[in-house]
Amino acid sequence: MTSVRLPLFPLNSVLFPGLVLPLNVFEARYRAMMRDLLALPEDERRFGVVAIRDGREVAPSAPGLPDSTALPADGPGAGFGPDPISAFHTVGCVADAATIREKSGAPGSALASDEGAEATADPALSPGSGPDASGYEVLATGTTRFRLLSVDASGPYLMGEVEELAETEGEGAGALASGVVRAFRTYQKRLAWANERTLAGSQDLPGEPSVLSYLVAAAAVLDIPAKQRLLEAPDVAARLTQELKLLRQETAVIGKLPSLPAVDLTRHPTSPN
Repeated sequence: MTSVRLPLFPLNSVLFPGLVLPLNVFEARYRAMMRDLLALPEDERRFGVVAIRDGREVAPSAPGLPDSTALPADGPGAGFGPDPISAFHTVGCVADAATIREKSGAPGSALASDEGAEATADPALSPGSGPDASGYEVLATGTTRFRLLSVDASGPYLMGEVEELAETEGEGAGALASGVVRAFRTYQKRLAWANERTLAGSQDLPGEPSVLSYLVAAAAVLDIPAKQRLLEAPDVAARLTQELKLLRQETAVIGKLPSLPAVDLTRHPTSPN
């Protein structure tokens, strides 16, 4: 399969095909990426999202981290070590940027996010400050899985050589999908009960096995390694098989716990970058 070059956006989360990804962009490297994407035709504004295996989504001197007096880490690979590809999971997802909106250039304003990042007291130390202090609000959608072959850190942001992965259904995907729907409904009810909440009507789940597999993978409350394994599954049937096992395990565990922290399966917070 032919490889292509894509800008890379590493995150502390896993993006699945068909899922929406809101981003709050304030670091210089990612602002540069969004400026370049805006210069392209709308149907070519794509970038690659990879989950971070070892490193930080935000450069080490960014707000909220211990050393607020250090100068901001610089460069496209800041926070990912001398060999960035080793810091990432190598199966990721292409994201199509449907909306890229430039925000106000007021010092520190680009640092706020849904997840509570705070502005640095000294604007001179803020990654979002200075003569080009604007940030971007981005709304993207996952489209196609890819395998990361190499990473180029010579430019203003990371570029990846990627090979798109074909989507195959595998044997028995239809029957597995029916089982996953039932298991996911039970899981939702048990999770709502554990949180002392009421399900406000069940939304219809997609009947197409591939779409269902990604929706369940995104909605289930799992850690990054578990979600990454679902993204990397060789075909839809294998992903559904993993999900069926995970949903049954998680449902059994939840049933033995008196309560859980509130979890909203429908809200995807903005990732601050």
